[in-house]
Amino acid sequence: MESHSSTILAVLTLLVSLSAVSLASTNSCNFPAVFNFGDSNSDTGGLSAVFGQARSPHGESFFHGPAGRYCDGRLVIDFIAKSLGLPYLSAYLDSVGSNFTHGANFATAGSTIRPQNTTIQQSGFSPISLNVQYNEFYDFLPRSQVARNRGGVFAQLMPKAEDFSRALYTFDIGQNDLTAGLFLNMSVAQVKAFVPDVLDNFKDVVKYVHSQGGRFFWIHNTGPVGCLPYVLDRLPVLPSEVDRHGCATPFNELAQFFNRGLKHAVVQLRKELPSAAITYVDVYKAKFNLISQPQKHGVKEPIRACCGHGGKYNFNPHLGCGGKIKVHGKEILVGKSCKDPSVWVNWDGVHYTQAANKKIFDQIVDGSFSNPPVPLKMACHKHH
Repeated sequence: MESHSSTILAVLTLLVSLSAVSLASTNSCNFPAVFNFGDSNSDTGGLSAVFGQARSPHGESFFHGPAGRYCDGRLVIDFIAKSLGLPYLSAYLDSVGSNFTHGANFATAGSTIRPQNTTIQQSGFSPISLNVQYNEFYDFLPRSQVARNRGGVFAQLMPKAEDFSRALYTFDIGQNDLTAGLFLNMSVAQVKAFVPDVLDNFKDVVKYVHSQGGRFFWIHNTGPVGCLPYVLDRLPVLPSEVDRHGCATPFNELAQFFNRGLKHAVVQLRKELPSAAITYVDVYKAKFNLISQPQKHGVKEPIRACCGHGGKYNFNPHLGCGGKIKVHGKEILVGKSCKDPSVWVNWDGVHYTQAANKKIFDQIVDGSFSNPPVPLKMACHKHH
């Protein structure tokens, strides 16, 4: 009888310890900060601080004026920060009114993973490529602590030293590497040929961040570039290469090729960095869902630009959102031509509306589109 009860006790003890382990692994991560690297999909003011503010009507749906974002309101990174209980990220390059207590945003619009050998005036692509963003982070880490130690207001504007190893490191970059090649009249095959080099550059930066103490990574793949007005307008394809949703199949296939490579790169990084938790997020699928199943997602206009002027896609490359046009001798602002951006996917021909960004975030936050399938707030836990 005694041995029987001791067996029951042993089993109970084991069950309690197992439930404790599962509880530990299901605890929210409580990230104290987010450090973001990327392009215009997650730029909260970097390019605006350097090359001039994104003009009105950018920002009007939420900030009621320009707020450094190429959007009518908030971006996916804003919803990520909010869901983690953190303030919206200040752009590292913005010296006015920035607060870095809970992280910093190194993303800038037009950024590529690989450095470009053209100026922003020539190509529209930013010189602040991913390696430059890493250099900014590398500089920010020690200098933020020197500033913090000065006390006073500086102590209130800089992250704590220990927060760097507990923070979430988010990446959303790669789209511009593909379009930069295409806009140089490269064929899809030629762009595919340089993708491995782009991904090697990406892996290097993740390893560099890890070497500085970064442990938790949330990596977005790239979206369906073949559904964006600025690509469809500039790079016409044959009617047979347009899918039933109005997207250019060759360019979407290129994005998927890049994403397969990125996913493989993440698998390699997990092997090389066993102390890191790295989540790969299929943002392509979340974005394409809005375009391919508009009614399900409350979308009335999946492809055309809300803020634009003229043409099949309400997009003119020479006259962007916030530009000015002369009509009958009078200057008119190119504002939003759609009455309700909340039922449009595309804001200005290149970027998504705030409503679309929220719908993308709502799809990815619970881990449904992640590999491994971990929710955002659990991204500090490694799953094998």
